[in-house]
Amino acid sequence: MAAIVDKPAITVNRLSHSYVNGKPVLQDVSFSIPENQFTVIMGQNGSGKSTLLRMTAGILPYHFGTVKAKGSEVRELKPKERARKIGFLPQHHKPVFPFKVSEVVLTGRASYVNFTPGKKDVYEVDKALELLGISALKDRVYSDLSGGEQQLVMIARLIAQKPEVLMLDEPISHLDYNNQLRVLKMLSSLTNQNLTIVAVLHDPNMANLFGERFLFVHNRKVHEVDSAETFNHELVREVFYDDLTMFKHEGRYVFLPRVK
Repeated sequence: MAAIVDKPAITVNRLSHSYVNGKPVLQDVSFSIPENQFTVIMGQNGSGKSTLLRMTAGILPYHFGTVKAKGSEVRELKPKERARKIGFLPQHHKPVFPFKVSEVVLTGRASYVNFTPGKKDVYEVDKALELLGISALKDRVYSDLSGGEQQLVMIARLIAQKPEVLMLDEPISHLDYNNQLRVLKMLSSLTNQNLTIVAVLHDPNMANLFGERFLFVHNRKVHEVDSAETFNHELVREVFYDDLTMFKHEGRYVFLPRVK
């Protein structure tokens, strides 16, 4: 049974999904994501993390169960309505045309533009670039950037979209350590601006430093953990199949693998 959340941004009830070959990846999953918190999704490769995120964001169709964003069934939302409720950052993205960075970020404003972008749209683009610390890239060609720089641009695009819920699939996977910290700090700070953040992360230490709520995808189920104070070490050990040593630092757990 899903934990009770006073003000859920996302409510998932009895969601199931199988691969094309019929093998189930998620089975009768129910959970809630609270408003204005940073929720982290974790699990092994192939456990269904990305599938769960895509279904919850309305990117991947679902046929069994329900997903509601602020009370509205996600699959029934029109594209513009969904874009204003949920912003989604995929795990992989490939540049097709040689657009400038500012033009790429501007595409995040599509749900607000009727004919041509206005001053408000340009303002939101500049604001997002500044927030990510990449204003200097504004006139660079997106396809000429490094993988890490492209990732920062795509996050800026998501910020410019201004949805109520941001869903990010491995947002720091292409970033160096400093930028990983910068992006996670920025995402965490957005929860103070009435935004809900949901991110798939692999590093339990990064997750535990910034996450407020955790969803572990394991054995076709989703296990909910409310906070770092109640972070379930045995579940972490089971999910990561490793002999971990756990330390507590400033109210948060830190995990290190034992070197054999």
